[in-house]
Amino acid sequence: MTTEKNCGDHDDDDHRKLYRYAAAIACVLLIVILMIILLVILILRPTKPSFTLQDVKLYAFNVSTTITTLTTNLQITISSRNPNSRIGIYYDKFDVYIAYRNQQITLPTMIPPTYQGHKDVSVWSPFLYGTNVPVAPYLALSLAQDETAGMVLVNVKGSGRVRWKVGSFVSGGYRLNVNCPAYVTFGNIRSDGIVKYQFVEGCHVEV
Repeated sequence: MTTEKNCGDHDDDDHRKLYRYAAAIACVLLIVILMIILLVILILRPTKPSFTLQDVKLYAFNVSTTITTLTTNLQITISSRNPNSRIGIYYDKFDVYIAYRNQQITLPTMIPPTYQGHKDVSVWSPFLYGTNVPVAPYLALSLAQDETAGMVLVNVKGSGRVRWKVGSFVSGGYRLNVNCPAYVTFGNIRSDGIVKYQFVEGCHVEV
């Protein structure tokens, strides 16, 4: 009986050694794979996308200084270019909105999830709305003064997450922030009451 017990203990030790050996091999393989992926990304050096604000159509921009609110209705056209020749870009989530002096004055509008191939260009034309948005009294006064002067500096901003695609490998998500300054002048009103501005403004991009 003692001999059988010793044999059983020996088998258990062999199994434990086998499990430890398999776990060590799995860890080594995982480290090797991660190092290869890291080397590929470092060699290819992903370049962040470039954004351009192309035009803005202003339908409404009304400031109320009595109750300090702002109503905005506009449509923008913004383009993004993937400068990489071997890396694709997934836009998993990307929201666009308008800000004035760092205060958001429209609701965020979500851009549909997009895959951008090598050297591809994507163009989006979202509508941006903000109805009776509360603003600080000093901002409402500043907006009214700018509107009277005929020019307002606003910022078209975007935020979201992107992933890089190298071959069949897709990276984890990276934060994307876009800022496009735009001087809006209250002139060139068309017969339908819409003010249209043509831009070829580059945007600041952070990834």
